[in-house]
Amino acid sequence: MQDMMYQLGRNLVKQNVIPFETLEQALKIKQSDPYTNQRTLAQVLIDEFEVDPDRIYTEMAQVNNVPALDLAQENLSDKRLQGMRKMFERLSPSMKELAKNEQILIFDYIAKPVPKFIFASVNPANPNISVLARALGTRRHEVRHLITANYVMLQDRIFAPTNEFLENLADTSLEIDDGEGEDGKQMDTSALESELNKSFLVNLAEGMLVEAVRRGASDIHVIPKDVTRTEIHFRLDGKLQPWYSEPGLRPEAFAAVLKDRSRNVDRFEREAAQDGFIQRSVDGHMIRYRVSIMPVVGKEVQFKLESVVIRVLDDRNVITDFNKLGLQHQSKSDFERAISKPQGMVILTGPTGSGKSTTLMAALSHIVKPEINVLTVEDPVEYLIPGVRQIKIGPKNDFEQALRSILRHDPDVVMVGEIRDKETAEIAIKLANTGHLTFSTLHTNDAPSAVSRLYKMGIETFLIANAINIIIAQRLIRKLCDRCKRPIQNFDPQLALSLGFTEKEITEHTFYEPVGCQHCNKGYKGRVAIHEAMYMSKEIKRIIFASGKDINEEAILNQAVKEGMLTLRASGRERVKTGVTSLEEVIAATAED
Repeated sequence: MQDMMYQLGRNLVKQNVIPFETLEQALKIKQSDPYTNQRTLAQVLIDEFEVDPDRIYTEMAQVNNVPALDLAQENLSDKRLQGMRKMFERLSPSMKELAKNEQILIFDYIAKPVPKFIFASVNPANPNISVLARALGTRRHEVRHLITANYVMLQDRIFAPTNEFLENLADTSLEIDDGEGEDGKQMDTSALESELNKSFLVNLAEGMLVEAVRRGASDIHVIPKDVTRTEIHFRLDGKLQPWYSEPGLRPEAFAAVLKDRSRNVDRFEREAAQDGFIQRSVDGHMIRYRVSIMPVVGKEVQFKLESVVIRVLDDRNVITDFNKLGLQHQSKSDFERAISKPQGMVILTGPTGSGKSTTLMAALSHIVKPEINVLTVEDPVEYLIPGVRQIKIGPKNDFEQALRSILRHDPDVVMVGEIRDKETAEIAIKLANTGHLTFSTLHTNDAPSAVSRLYKMGIETFLIANAINIIIAQRLIRKLCDRCKRPIQNFDPQLALSLGFTEKEITEHTFYEPVGCQHCNKGYKGRVAIHEAMYMSKEIKRIIFASGKDINEEAILNQAVKEGMLTLRASGRERVKTGVTSLEEVIAATAED
């Protein structure tokens, strides 16, 4: 045992995990420690010197000849994970608690030639592994080492909460018919009521809502393919992915089930667009769903089909820490300077789903204080912000009416959900020019074109230049999976050059490509923002003043770049340099500079 301890110490020094002086001090502490028989050298280094446990335990595994567990090489099917869960359930409550506290998993059971359990542990020499083996009634066992991140990932997969609604689908059935009643017409009211009472449809609807949250989907698409077939897709990391398709699932029946679960929606209205919302508790968290229903045309025009899109609003995904927005270089300081002013406009631009609302939430959370009155006018309200009064929009208080009356509510800071037309633009500009810090969004491709959009709405250039503090264009791009990404194997320098990289940058940086593994979606996992933050400097204001009837977007862009602004494509290049995303992803998401 002593030999192994000294060998571990030598290896840690040799691998530059710790300096030799630290090893000497740790050995002295262990010798003088009253608990010397209980604390190992590894524990002393972790407790007293805060050395990374994974680096210590990796060396310890090598010293003790404990094989490393490579999860990428394992077949971690649902059946296999279920087997691990069943083995864990054999333990008593106290043993289960011990296994979790000590980061030990029961990984496998081998029946032949000699029955034995395989344990996976972060600490390969943990004496509690033997305690757990005895609790399982076995004399033989083996140990595999895995790092902390893999332990957490594997534990999450083994003990992932079940979706009881989807499990119930196996106990129910969907009757498949030819899509017509006896008279060849669409389902009548009584037939539709009969379909609604089927537990299959109810379980599918509720299971879909739960599964979308657990998979991290931003949207659910319920798509009618024909009169007897419906497909359900989830939007994951910005891309639609098929989730469920059932022959015989009648679109009008499933749409009616979703309408029954949505507030502010009329189930019997099938020829007009409708908006509603659903609220559910999923895994102890309150989740809101925004429901959009649109009538669509099918092959057989006599059937009334509807497309349903449900936006998943999970407050846990909202970034409230300004520093976590991922603003790069000068963008962060310019944005912070703009929102620190007592008045003026902050405009976020970009297409739907580009993360504008998230950025606004973080900016508002950054400036909210008890001594200021922050009001928002949104239709609909997506996320609730602590400390902010969010005005409710309804039939008796629509978006425009709320904006017109907001000045009488003594605001310091106002967020206008979206500048929709000349009227809302004028009110937002008036707020900014009368001593209020005003936030809003526009749908434009880049920052300079937001100036043109406001001018075309009828806002004079001198008002635009005086009112706006900063305009930020934003996109969300997919992140490469950290587990499987690799340097590009067949690298084509022309692709990087076409994206704006210099030959020097190409030689100085490593470019990565997606691979794909069980932890990601075709090589990508999660999304990150890229920004084009155009601060309204004196020179840019002068260009806008001098524009006359034609806004010179190119001159504005050139001046902003000259002052240090990153364009969307330049921001994307920075993400590629740090290995966050791929060349193809930036090319797909941005236009040429």
